[in-house]
Amino acid sequence: MGPGVVRGATGVGDGPDTVGAMRVAAVQLQCVPDAAEVRTRAAGMVERAVDEGSTLVVLPELFASLGRRSDMVAAAEPRHGPTVRWASALASAHGCWLVAGSFVERADDGRLFNTACLLDTDGVLVASYRKIHLFDVTVDGATTRESDTFAAGDEPVVVTLTGLATEPVLGLTTCYDLRFPELYLTEALMGANVIAVPSAFTAATGRAHWELLVRARAVENQVAIVAAGQWGESPDGIVRHGHSMVVDAWGTVLAEAGAEGDAVVVADLDLAALDELRTRLPSVANRRPDAYRLA
Repeated sequence: MGPGVVRGATGVGDGPDTVGAMRVAAVQLQCVPDAAEVRTRAAGMVERAVDEGSTLVVLPELFASLGRRSDMVAAAEPRHGPTVRWASALASAHGCWLVAGSFVERADDGRLFNTACLLDTDGVLVASYRKIHLFDVTVDGATTRESDTFAAGDEPVVVTLTGLATEPVLGLTTCYDLRFPELYLTEALMGANVIAVPSAFTAATGRAHWELLVRARAVENQVAIVAAGQWGESPDGIVRHGHSMVVDAWGTVLAEAGAEGDAVVVADLDLAALDELRTRLPSVANRRPDAYRLA
């Protein structure tokens, strides 16, 4: 049985009906120890998303390499390694823009990064984003330290998706970044009107904060958000929250998967309406940076 398809509340047909709209998909899946099996499943879900008319597809964080620290170190690869080659072939075959979640990148200096990659419709790697905020926390007595494995990135990434009718400007972020509004504002000021959030949010925090944070980042920055998450117990023994979703700039959840099950979450983003919202309610433009000083 293939993945379920969750369509936007207003329904989607063969393509967006509104001038200035684009169709996007957030893919939800569960990571298992067999990376090849995960990639095969993910490829089928990307194909399903494109069959539904999506021109931008987002996969979850570390979708084929999330596990114990030793496993992730062993899975590390260069930026133009197997994951990017796989994603390149997939994007090219289906003619879509693809955020291939993230993978464990080994830099030339040996450091490891949690890196998201963006492929264009020809399969060209046009951008990569190294996760800036690392998940070093203790929740419900369990401690997670991403910094034991990964180095932190230090650069926001925003890309214009050329070749699409709406020419959306996409910002890249990853999972724990959701808790840091400065990054989202920075990307909005850099021109982003859509932001991708590949994630592997834990169930322990996701129940309280996932939807709240996704919607808050959308509303305060007047951007649409495509948030693709993992679900179920991952190879590191942590249960993931699922609930992949697409949210518009008003904070409306256009489509959302459940807590369990592979799914393709499809929705239409009305970017013309987003531009109009920014004109009618110019909250980002009305900022007062000169007044935001620490005492």
